[in-house]
Amino acid sequence: MEYFIQAEHITKAFDDKPALENFSINIPKGSIYGVLGPNGAGKTTFIRIINQITKPDSGTIIFNGEPLQPKHISLIGYMPEERGLYKNMKIGEQAVYLAQLKGMSRAEAKKRLVYWFDKLNIDKWWNKKLSELSKGMAQKIQFVVTVLHNPELLIFDEPFSGFDPVNANLIRDEILELKKKGTTILFSSHRMESVEELCDFVALINHSHKVLDGSVKDLRHQFKEGKYRITIHGLSENNFEDLKNTRCIENPVSEDNELSFSIKLKEGETSKELIKMLSDKGDITSFYEEIPSMNQVFINAVNSKKP
Repeated sequence: MEYFIQAEHITKAFDDKPALENFSINIPKGSIYGVLGPNGAGKTTFIRIINQITKPDSGTIIFNGEPLQPKHISLIGYMPEERGLYKNMKIGEQAVYLAQLKGMSRAEAKKRLVYWFDKLNIDKWWNKKLSELSKGMAQKIQFVVTVLHNPELLIFDEPFSGFDPVNANLIRDEILELKKKGTTILFSSHRMESVEELCDFVALINHSHKVLDGSVKDLRHQFKEGKYRITIHGLSENNFEDLKNTRCIENPVSEDNELSFSIKLKEGETSKELIKMLSDKGDITSFYEEIPSMNQVFINAVNSKKP
């Protein structure tokens, strides 16, 4: 596997307070990689190191096969959590200006801006000031400015903050389209559910330490607990009471003579054996394994590392 970013043993402290400690991850080319964790975990510090806003106290960053250098800044598109547009400057004018700072000509910047403004249905905002827009509208402008110069690496810090569900889905679809075109994308978020469906890989950080990392699919399966969600038609009350007395039953829901509940395998038991046992008590209409969310994975991983 080829990696676009290789972070090796990154350590950074501010006033003797650790922000990152011995942090290492590999971000595959063309992937969407989520750096997840609660506020203050160290996510933004890592992003600032990649953007060369701050330097690590120790450790190295390899950027597309080379040690990270100032020349790489032009290859990065960065949308920070605290957005950085000028409130009293006309939107079109400042978008062109920011594109030129990334090395684009004025003519090329205007051409690409027309494309993006039309695509996101914001073409009427060109001569408006940012102060005239809602937060969600301003987020769209920030997104356009971030992706305009076709960067090889896109970094989004809390990308869906301020978006309503409709516009969040719109931006999500655009991000997926950029990935299809080969862009490597790095997310930072404390809202694990917001990026779970997008990310190919994640690293979970807590208190400046990496808790675990890997593909989303592998991590979710790693923390499976042998739980299944069952729906049974015609299960008698007595049979259900017997089940509750002998098995771990959670979240029962009854509707139209059907009962749904979560049940955990006994040690050494297989799913086939569970189905056979339950089929003797009623007609099984639904049966599937419950895979933990990334939020639950994070909670379990953190708890497993407690002394």
